[in-house]
Amino acid sequence: MYQVIKMYGDWEPWWFIEGWQDDIVEERCFDNWQEALNYYEKEWTQMKTDYSSFHSQRNLLATFWTRSEKRWCEDCCDDLQQYHSILLLKDKDIIPKDKYLDRYEQRNDDPTAPSACKLKF
Repeated sequence: MYQVIKMYGDWEPWWFIEGWQDDIVEERCFDNWQEALNYYEKEWTQMKTDYSSFHSQRNLLATFWTRSEKRWCEDCCDDLQQYHSILLLKDKDIIPKDKYLDRYEQRNDDPTAPSACKLKF
């Protein structure tokens, strides 16, 4: 089964920080790869239009943001960038390498370096 997951939070999706599932704001499940990919592509394209900055990877993990969207973190004493992310997973894990799509390996900005205050691997 494939999942297209949208997240919102302090981290880019490829970190998979402990508790990353708490940042899920939407999840759609698909039995069929092509249906999952079609939905991912539609949502990815919309997010690329909606947000000024993005970083996308060929493993179909992508994050989008605007530099002004931040939240104050008491633990870090810093403003943390907030990210809108989309992931296409297979059985809640990164898709197999034979499904990677090079056309999604693109970016127009670099995310702010993450704070170490929540790092729990």
